[in-house]
Amino acid sequence: MGNVLRVFQPDVLFPMLIAMLFGIFVGGIPGLTATMAVALIIPITYYMSPLAALAMVVGVTFTSIFAGDIPATYLRIPGTPSSGAAVLDGHEMAKKGKGSLALSLDLFCSAIGGLIGVLILITVSSPLAKLALQFTNYEYFWLGIFGLSMSAVLSSGNVIKGLSSALLGVLISTIGIDITTGYPRFTFGNIELMGGIEFIPAMIGLFGISEVLKNIERGSSGLGVPTIKEKMGVPILEALKIIIKKPFVIIKSAIIGTFIGALPGAGADIGAWVAYGTEKKTSKKSKEFGTGIVDGVIAPTSANNAALGGTWIPALVFGIPGDSITAIVLGAFLMFGIQPGPLIFEQSGDIVTGLFTIAIIANIFLIFVGYLGIRAYSQILKMNTSIVMAIVVIFSMIGSYAIRNSFFDIYVMLLFGVIGYLFEKTNVPTPPMILGIILGPMIEDNLRVGLTKTGGDMTFFFTRPISLVFVILIALTFFGGPISKLIGKIFGGGKNK
Repeated sequence: MGNVLRVFQPDVLFPMLIAMLFGIFVGGIPGLTATMAVALIIPITYYMSPLAALAMVVGVTFTSIFAGDIPATYLRIPGTPSSGAAVLDGHEMAKKGKGSLALSLDLFCSAIGGLIGVLILITVSSPLAKLALQFTNYEYFWLGIFGLSMSAVLSSGNVIKGLSSALLGVLISTIGIDITTGYPRFTFGNIELMGGIEFIPAMIGLFGISEVLKNIERGSSGLGVPTIKEKMGVPILEALKIIIKKPFVIIKSAIIGTFIGALPGAGADIGAWVAYGTEKKTSKKSKEFGTGIVDGVIAPTSANNAALGGTWIPALVFGIPGDSITAIVLGAFLMFGIQPGPLIFEQSGDIVTGLFTIAIIANIFLIFVGYLGIRAYSQILKMNTSIVMAIVVIFSMIGSYAIRNSFFDIYVMLLFGVIGYLFEKTNVPTPPMILGIILGPMIEDNLRVGLTKTGGDMTFFFTRPISLVFVILIALTFFGGPISKLIGKIFGGGKNK
């Protein structure tokens, strides 16, 4: 109880608010990820108390994940990878003059989803972490395939184009030095390519630069006009009325996000995609997804913030990071002499209690800080399209360069911008390619390690219970609709006869 009250002291709350404002700034700039925000915050916390340090880390994480939805909605550029799914319907709503409503839904659903994730973390962390601990290379391989399948199926266009995009992403992920054999792959003697293709510059190019190219193509008719034609604001009451009518979408997506987040290596971006795909598959309005439907905004934004609570489950209980952010945070734990693992609840129970309290407060504060962030960001969006596009190019170049301090990544971004533009012209979805680049190494590594363990025998990939569940889920992803229709015809026909 002492640490619960301790959280409300100014030396904890004030740094958290500063960090949350910083998170809005970082998350709103394409290319500057939530992971980068946490990495930048950690050195500042060296001389703080553990609670104040955790408050800054948790605060910057939740706000940067939300803020990534702002450029995703208005500029079609995800501020962070976890906002990729929010682009699909959020941007379509903005094109219809409902961008403010989409962001208001984002804001409340992020806070509610985050709270649900934290509550699940508090109540069922131990059982979920035990389940995640049972995952081996075989399950991780199928988890990666499942994520790719969902993105390929749920993207606009046909499944073949979605799969082609995903497979191209996986192929791109193999560029560079093979860490197992040390053999260069697809580098063509280029030293820069030996380091591989960073997915963040690729993502900025596919989503951001391609949009700039489309604006240039439109010529003078598309430039010099306001980017957003609607009256800027935050329609809180309208958003709340919609949210009240969609409690099951929010709760279901938040639970999915938390579960995916609890699987080490999965993270908020996969959680958002799976929640979006699940909602699309189960919705009566599935054909309207991708056209600016509110369910397509609510599902991923509820899931990605909820996933943050999930990532803390294996991190706290077993010392296994749920994503890159908790990997950094675990390092900070050790810096403060806190040992993550099963004994943390006994040896550092006060810190854990304080962390839970901080996470709840951060999600409540998110509504106020996020509101300010939307209002501040709207000033940029009042500029003419030509100026906004110039700013997009500048920030895209800065964001791409900042990943590895490499000019080569700027060239990568520009190349993927052209690829994204060509994809748009041919109706090939770009999100599966990004997920292919992200999940490619995970899929390949776990496949190779799994095959090494079994001496090349694939049987283990299908006979383990959890693996078998994933195989069934993947099959349902592709064939669930036709199977359901076939069953309906069989039984329906039987009744008619």
